Amino acid sequence: MLALLLLLWPVLSFATDPADPSLSRLSLGRALEIAAERNADMTVSALAITSAQANVLSADVSPNPSISLQAYNVNPRQGIGSGALPDKRVDTTVRVEQLIERGGKRQWRTENASHLVDASRAERIEVLRQLRLLVTIAYYDLLAAQDRLAITRDTANLFKATLDAAGKRRAAGDLAGSEVDRIRVEALRASNDETQAQAEHKRSRLALRLLMGISTPPADLRAEDAWPPLQPVAPQETSAVLADNPAVRAATARLLAAQSALRLAQASRTRDVSVGVQYDRSPASPMNSYVGSNTVGVSMQVPLFTNNYFEGEIRAAIAQVDTAQELVHKAQRQAESEMQRAQNELQSARTRLAMFQDQLSRSAQRAVDAAEFAFRNGAISVTDLLDTRRTYRAVAIDELQARVDYARADAAWRAVIMESPGK
Repeated sequence: MLALLLLLWPVLSFATDPADPSLSRLSLGRALEIAAERNADMTVSALAITSAQANVLSADVSPNPSISLQAYNVNPRQGIGSGALPDKRVDTTVRVEQLIERGGKRQWRTENASHLVDASRAERIEVLRQLRLLVTIAYYDLLAAQDRLAITRDTANLFKATLDAAGKRRAAGDLAGSEVDRIRVEALRASNDETQAQAEHKRSRLALRLLMGISTPPADLRAEDAWPPLQPVAPQETSAVLADNPAVRAATARLLAAQSALRLAQASRTRDVSVGVQYDRSPASPMNSYVGSNTVGVSMQVPLFTNNYFEGEIRAAIAQVDTAQELVHKAQRQAESEMQRAQNELQSARTRLAMFQDQLSRSAQRAVDAAEFAFRNGAISVTDLLDTRRTYRAVAIDELQARVDYARADAAWRAVIMESPGK
């Protein structure tokens, strides 16, 4: 068994993630760092940049020259003769050719690839922006699940204490058995709510660790940051936000790449020239009257555009430019709509949360404290106590949801203005 464990140890060590003590008290900043390092989408976007950069290297080169060797005038009856290779009775030709590109083809090809690199980099920033938004939302969902679990747990404990107090009052003849049964029903409902909150807490932890790229679920993953404080919405210049939007920048870079591709297609009508240099060697042999000769020649090859004038390529490139232009407009409209929607949702969520913090929560807390004191002293009925507790619990859950809505809206707004969450 020991030998088997030693053999399997390298596999087991790579199959699980090392324990990270920071996950037990996870901050939002640490969650964002882990996600940026380990999320699969970030890895794919980095590989896309590497591929685009390799395309630049491929584009910014001239065509390779070609060399050809030829042997001819070989007489099968007389053979090639004896002696060293230079003494053989074989005519040989060595030819070197080089294609010379004209019309700026290499420039437009390289420019097209360079713009695609810029587009890939902007798309990586967009992937990071969306990832940070998703991780922030998942983090606050986990924080909300923790608070909701605490609320339901406190409520369940409170009902248990109330049920004990009601049992004592019933034993003393101060409370009817039907009233105790009503409290017991409410206590069971509170216990079910706690069980549901536990399941939601597990789902929230799963969603966050998947975004972070953690394959092994830590049992003690816990969000430790506080809820974002209420802050006024700072006005932003729309044109500046749109110009800095990575999706718009990526679409603009792809438009520039399409324009370079169009110029490359138009440059196809500029004829390339193939230049060649040739060396001919003819040794003395019966085929050429026993007189040897060595000659040098040059050649130039120019294509004739008699069948194809690249109409299809140019029209396709024009269509690509028009498509890229429409995608730029679409990205700008989406970015502007996202900005307006995020600003409106942030203002609405801020107003709703401020109402809970300033009025509703304090009033509900005072009401439930008074009801608890009155019930313990027999001043109110069980019905009044249960109604007060339901109201308090509903207000607490609604306030928690308001905090979640504000945190989500704040994260979306910071994603729009390209600001890090938690500031």
